Amino acid sequence: MLPMPPGCSTLGSMLSTLHRIGNSVVQGGAAGDTGQVTELSVRLRELDEHLLAELLATAVAEADPPEVMPPGDGPPGWTRQRQQAFLQFHRERSIGADTPVETTYAIELDSTVVGAARLEPVGTAVEAGIWIGRSWRGSGVGRAVIVELLAAARAIGAVRFIAVTTPGNLAARKLLASLGADVAVRDGDVVAELTL
Repeated sequence: MLPMPPGCSTLGSMLSTLHRIGNSVVQGGAAGDTGQVTELSVRLRELDEHLLAELLATAVAEADPPEVMPPGDGPPGWTRQRQQAFLQFHRERSIGADTPVETTYAIELDSTVVGAARLEPVGTAVEAGIWIGRSWRGSGVGRAVIVELLAAARAIGAVRFIAVTTPGNLAARKLLASLGADVAVRDGDVVAELTL
């Protein structure tokens, strides 16, 4: 894929995109699976304590713990201990860290937190991660978020974009391939790489 100037998307005229990276706010629209253009009011907001509380509520209502955080001890489900671990995980890696490991964003759709996205610098690359609540999967939110993460990665000077998913996540694999990523299976994971 050829490098694009800042502010341009790989979906060209199919997407309307507004970037305000300096304020940690980005908005975008995306094409749905039907091939028709669907405008989405998707916004990425850099995670803070207020948004973290909303993100936890979304995770509890719309995802299973292994989908949104590292595995932990104890019984399955959203126990009080696991909810505290979720909060601590984000505080240690992003919002409360002296030296953040990554930048984490709350994904908002029409002012509702529907998931999270992250960019973690790895040398001259960034590794991206996304989770979206069950109710909003398949609606085009993932595509809009990936486009915005690509723009944010370019804005910080990254030269490669990496995303890792499971072999069973066919939607993510298809989306990443459609954006021009090289997708391969490595050590049981699916790794997608895109030169920026």
